[in-house]
This record gives sequence, C-alpha cells and structure tokens, in this order.
Amino acid sequence: MARSCPEKTFAGLLQDFFCNRLLQQRRVSPHTVASYRDTFRLLLRFVDQILGKPAAKLCLVDLDAPLIVAFLDHLEIDRHSSVRSRNVRLAAIRSFLQYAALQAPTALPEIQRVLAIPQKRFDRPVVGFLTRTEVDALLEAPDSGTWSGRRDRTLLTALYNTGARVSEIIAVRRAEIEKERCRAMYLHGKGRKDRVVPLWKKTTQLLRAWLPQIDSAPQQPLFPNHFGQPITRSGVEKRLQVAVEVAGERCPSLRGKKVSPHVLRHTTACTCCSPAWILP
Repeated sequence: MARSCPEKTFAGLLQDFFCNRLLQQRRVSPHTVASYRDTFRLLLRFVDQILGKPAAKLCLVDLDAPLIVAFLDHLEIDRHSSVRSRNVRLAAIRSFLQYAALQAPTALPEIQRVLAIPQKRFDRPVVGFLTRTEVDALLEAPDSGTWSGRRDRTLLTALYNTGARVSEIIAVRRAEIEKERCRAMYLHGKGRKDRVVPLWKKTTQLLRAWLPQIDSAPQQPLFPNHFGQPITRSGVEKRLQVAVEVAGERCPSLRGKKVSPHVLRHTTACTCCSPAWILP
C-alpha cells in the first residue's frame, strides 16, 4: 500500500528548517549552516541515486531508517569519510528530523526510527604537544625578509599565544586588534562564545610591526593572503607545514612529527600556566 505524504512537503520543511529554525530561531554560525547544507547535498544526491526521486518529489517518510543507515555506510565506504564526519552528518539529519516531527506529526513513527540510529563510537587519538625548543624553532622558521614570512611568523606566534582555533584567528579584523593597541586579541569562538585574550610583549611587537604592511581599512583581515582576502584554513595548515619543515633543520625532533594547528593549540593549553614557557 502506497504511503501518503505529510501535509507539509519535504522541500518546504527543509527550507523552513534552514531559514526559520537555524537562522532566525537558533541563529547558528555560518560554519554550522555550511555543514548542514553539505550534509543535505550529499543526502539528496544519494537518495536520488537509490530511489530515483529528486528532492522536489521527496516525501518526509521516504527518509526511513534503512535509507539513512545506507547513506551513512555510503559515506564511510564509498566516500572514505571518517567516523567523526559520519557522526556529524547524522547529527545534522537528526536535528532536521526533530524539527520536522513537530511540523509533520504524521511522519513521527518513521522519524523515531531514524532518531534511534546511534552515533558510532571511535577511538580518539591522543593530541600531542611541542616542547619549548620545538616551539622556538617553529616560530623562528618563517623568513622575516619576505611579506609572507613576516605574516606567517606573526600568525604562528598569535596562534601559540592565544590558543585560538584556525577559524577564530582567520576571522580577526584589523580594527579588533587596533582598539586594544595590539595588547589583546578579540576571538569569536564556537557557539558565539567571544573572548578577549591578553597578548605577550613579543606578540604585541610583531603585530605592531605587521599592521603597516596590510590595508588600513578597519575590516581588513589581520592575516590576509596575497589577494587581500582572509587566509583560508588550508592556507594556515600549509604555511604551518612549511614552517615545520624549515624548523626541522634546526630542531631534529620536529622531523617527521605531525604538527597541526590543533597541536599548537594543545601546546598552549598544556604549557601556558608555566611562566618558563611564556615568550618574553
């Protein structure tokens, strides 16, 4: 027997979820919206391949538990997504269906079955940290004789000083550092949790020397690329790897060591309470 569609169409519910629930009611960050958007792009493409139904013709009850489980398996097996990524996609789908259950109660039985799909457990790797010698070598690695080298040295020093996430550091604007005369940095964190982090004397000196080398507009990114746009997450990771390779020549313990922005953030968390670690 054919199943009937709920009163509200799937397309209408999805639009309401993004426009009303996420943006107006919850006011989530652009990063969250982008993550949810990518999840449903992947899901709708998969559903079209399996059911032969484009998004405009889908019913909410088409998204049953077996289909969602197949989609999650597809992410891991065919797209080689990590378990963490799989769980992020499942969380986005759950969030939508929890909203949809209130708007289309006739689909509640199917929705409950999907909501019962568990997150997949995985081993969390231990995050390492750098020694003081390794940190010193890393921060000295960028070539101060070039514009990009001066930017990288200032960027890496600010990351170590503040323990900022990459998303936080690349979002800093010139005006936010100037109003504190380079003595503190405003960071806009996850979940709209903003904070102000005091800067060490060395960091302040580097920032004051760096500001004349970028555009004077207040909303200018503090760490731009060569086109004046904010350096990207992948750009920060690449510049960090270049610095690690150069620093490895001076500090052999860095050779072959995996150093990510998160490792640098973890180093700050592990060592900032020790006065011997603070840059002069």
